[in-house]
Amino acid sequence: MIYSEKQMEEKVIMDTASRMCAAARTAPKTRGVDRITTLVLTGTEKDALADKMDEIAKREFKEETLFFSRFIQHAGNLHSAQAVVLIGVKRSYNGLTFCSYCGFESCEKCEEAGGRCAFNMMDLGIAMGSAVSIAADDRVDNRIMYSIGKAATEMSYTDEPVSWIGIPISISGKNIFFDRK
Repeated sequence: MIYSEKQMEEKVIMDTASRMCAAARTAPKTRGVDRITTLVLTGTEKDALADKMDEIAKREFKEETLFFSRFIQHAGNLHSAQAVVLIGVKRSYNGLTFCSYCGFESCEKCEEAGGRCAFNMMDLGIAMGSAVSIAADDRVDNRIMYSIGKAATEMSYTDEPVSWIGIPISISGKNIFFDRK
């Protein structure tokens, strides 16, 4: 059998994405409670997410040129990438009587205000670090993008509230996430 470079690169992208999801799942958790969720998008689903980013930029950042250009640039990167790994954390509140890392007096006050538990957000950060280390080990170009996560939230990929972060991944002759203006 002969496999073209495109076929091999597609295989590597999906293999890397699956290992990134596994790394996010097995990453240490602050309280030993797993609230992490992952998705991988390719093709038309990935491009629909990039289109959502363009829509958000035009809707939300008309006057704010820095964020507008950042969202547009990230959407272009996502269109160019072969896949995106979405890592999220499901919203939950730990019910601790003394913590306040979230900035609220109690978990109850945080939940009432629609805040996010600091432990969950720490878990998301640890999961992202674990995932991108896999991509780096595989020599697959990647970049953590909050903007993709904001768009993913509007796409409603799950039935429950999730805070998402996107990690587009790419194999090309030149890193598409480098030398951006």
